[in-house]
Amino acid sequence: MLKNSNILITGGTGSFGRTFVPLTIKKYSPKKIVIYSRDEMKQYEMQKLYKNDPRVKFMIGDVRDIERLNWCLDGIDSVVHAAATKIVPTAEYNPIECIKTNVNGAINVVNASIRNKVKKVVALSTDKASNPINLYGASKLCSDKIFISSNLYHSKTTTTAVVRYGNVLGSRGSVIPFFLEKSKTGEFPITDKEMTRFMITLEEGVDLVWKAFDEMIGGETFVKKIPSMNICDIAKAINPEAKLKIIGIRPGEKIHEQMIGYEDADFTYEYDNYYKILPMLDNWCVDKNRIKNGIKVKKGFRYTSNENNAWMTIEQLQNWLRNFKK
Repeated sequence: MLKNSNILITGGTGSFGRTFVPLTIKKYSPKKIVIYSRDEMKQYEMQKLYKNDPRVKFMIGDVRDIERLNWCLDGIDSVVHAAATKIVPTAEYNPIECIKTNVNGAINVVNASIRNKVKKVVALSTDKASNPINLYGASKLCSDKIFISSNLYHSKTTTTAVVRYGNVLGSRGSVIPFFLEKSKTGEFPITDKEMTRFMITLEEGVDLVWKAFDEMIGGETFVKKIPSMNICDIAKAINPEAKLKIIGIRPGEKIHEQMIGYEDADFTYEYDNYYKILPMLDNWCVDKNRIKNGIKVKKGFRYTSNENNAWMTIEQLQNWLRNFKK
């Protein structure tokens, strides 16, 4: 699907985009890949990496701006929607701005993609969209519903799907860069000693997006199988000698993450390395073309960071950190 095609990624100067672009160029050799984002300084810095590659284009724009999206999506085959307001407390304190980007922006991306006859769109979601308790999660749940339902009307020209995963190692706003900075002080602020998080690398996140482009029929939510880790073990991996200071959870924060809830179990199918949630719309949840070789999960199943079967060890995270710091 992506080979020799024209691709646009919204929020393309973020952590995901900076990983997606070189890996996708290497694997698929697209005709063109457009980095669409609103931060001109981040674009300026990223342009330096691709100054000798004419396939990589940079366009300033905001997903809130439907006219700019229409302009930039002309001739595009595939879209990765990564732009979002992501930091939980930021969304709690700035709810209207979060909604403008995460909900209105999703509507604009869908509408502009349909208008320009984009073939496929994959939208990045979050564990916080499953049973949301904060605005970021609620806004991304709305976004997910928008992308999924668009297949009811325009699937013959533009098909859309969603990928969902948890804490991305080393990404902007995540705990690891924050702890690396705090490590210099010899003290880590810990919200709750029981807190757990799903752990996924940027490379694994990119791989899930590729999987969605390859397999999507329209309306699926792809959930990567990834390990969990306790917040105290994350701190120990970064600095075993540092003290832990319990500060309590922040506004809108969860103790444990959830990517698939009880309510989704009747519509969730398991595969080797991921799960797939299918919507009830038009009975897509029982569509054999969408299910393929998936096995339906047990009734009452849920996928949470504290009840996970796979756990990342302190040593595994330390090995990852050695490469991250280089």
